Amino acid sequence: MKELNRYHPLTIVFDMWKTAKNSFFAIFYLYILNFSSDSTFIYYARIVFWIFIGITFITIFIKWYTNKYTVNETSFNLFHGIFKKTKQTIPFSKIQNVNRHTSLFHRLFNVTSIHFETGTAEDSSVKFSVIKRTAADQLEEYIAEKGEGTGSTISFEELDSNGRSDLDSRKTVHFQPGRKDIIKASFTSLSFLVLIPILGSIYSKINQVLDLEKRAEGYLSYLLDAWWMIVVLVLVFGCLSLLIGMAWTFLKYGKYEISSDGERIYIKKGVMETTEFSILKSRVQAVEVTQSFMKRLLGLAEVKLTSSGSFSGGEELEVNTLYPFLPLNRAYDLITELLPTYEVASHLYSLPKKSLGIRLLKPSWFWVMATGTLFYFHPVFFQMEMTWLILSILLLTLIVLGRILDYYHTGYLVKGRFIQFRKGGFTTTTFLSRRDKIIEVGVSSNLIQQFLGLATVTTVNRAKPVYHNTLTDVPVNFFTLFYSWYMEREKEVEHE
Repeated sequence: MKELNRYHPLTIVFDMWKTAKNSFFAIFYLYILNFSSDSTFIYYARIVFWIFIGITFITIFIKWYTNKYTVNETSFNLFHGIFKKTKQTIPFSKIQNVNRHTSLFHRLFNVTSIHFETGTAEDSSVKFSVIKRTAADQLEEYIAEKGEGTGSTISFEELDSNGRSDLDSRKTVHFQPGRKDIIKASFTSLSFLVLIPILGSIYSKINQVLDLEKRAEGYLSYLLDAWWMIVVLVLVFGCLSLLIGMAWTFLKYGKYEISSDGERIYIKKGVMETTEFSILKSRVQAVEVTQSFMKRLLGLAEVKLTSSGSFSGGEELEVNTLYPFLPLNRAYDLITELLPTYEVASHLYSLPKKSLGIRLLKPSWFWVMATGTLFYFHPVFFQMEMTWLILSILLLTLIVLGRILDYYHTGYLVKGRFIQFRKGGFTTTTFLSRRDKIIEVGVSSNLIQQFLGLATVTTVNRAKPVYHNTLTDVPVNFFTLFYSWYMEREKEVEHE
């Protein structure tokens, strides 16, 4: 029988550390807010809390002691269970995404974490919460080479080499943000406003103890009388907010890097804590380019990849996003650089004018409900009795403007193997996919659309969850062409 390998011993410490972090609010409530409490409930709650912590720590140790793994030339073999042993085999061919995260804890011990994800069941993945960096490098390259080797069982905890030098040498770096990109990102993400809630929270807590409002009443009236002092304070606060926002943006996006080799796309980010993600190019099902209103003003865009595999670690990194603040032209160029089999068209067909009419005539139930709510509560601002009516009119204006913009922004194109949709009002989204990546299409038309010769088309791509994209009020000649175009898919897809 082949020797089984235990996970890194620091996995125990890491899981205990996560348990301690998750118990912060319980500790704060039991031992800080109720420090001198004689309540019977608090007394027994503390006992239950420490029993829970003790059982959790014992479970963590037993889990580390019993969970083992082996790595051979074709797959991972995972062994779980204390009394009932369970073996799980995950072939390398099923692995689609690789996600690495290095937190401050990992940096302290010169280790990292790595997660190999598949596109099947949620539990069909391999995660090393703590592993040597050199071992993770060797493991990732081993998977990239599809298990080519001697065929013997490998203990990656015992490996020590030059790391991922061979893997990095094959990569081409496509994008690294510069100083201007960081500045634009800080404005677009509105990160310079982060100081406002922080100062508000600090002031609220201090005011509860020191009653600052009464103490500062005289100083406040003096400042309000001195206009030049208000200007100085606003300028200082604005500069400080801008610097903090830029620092926060740099910590999050400063060392962003997008690279690729012949098989995979690699995304790396983080200064204090780093996250690395890779995805097989062949598993990319669709590409989505999104522009918010602010990004449109600055000429920026966000490119997202739709993958047939699952994306974990969403709280740490939007791993399917190439970079949230790419210059628009660079975003389109980057798509073709990373995915040479994709084409991006700059000119799309527009909707007919009758599509604008059906958009404007469609009732807005949101506006109806909002107007009813405003009329019922009858809010009054600046002593205006008709505030509810003004707000209702403003909301209706925004809805109509959004629909007009959606009409002018919407476009479509079918060219060769590719399909491209663009839609949206204040925020626009461009969808791009290949015919062989679309698993299902739909064409529907209600009575009004049938009368006007319009329809709604839908595409479905394999993802987690399944990705649907819909384009409404397209002319009849397009959805006829669209259906015929999709029928050609049978010639491109190999049937197993």
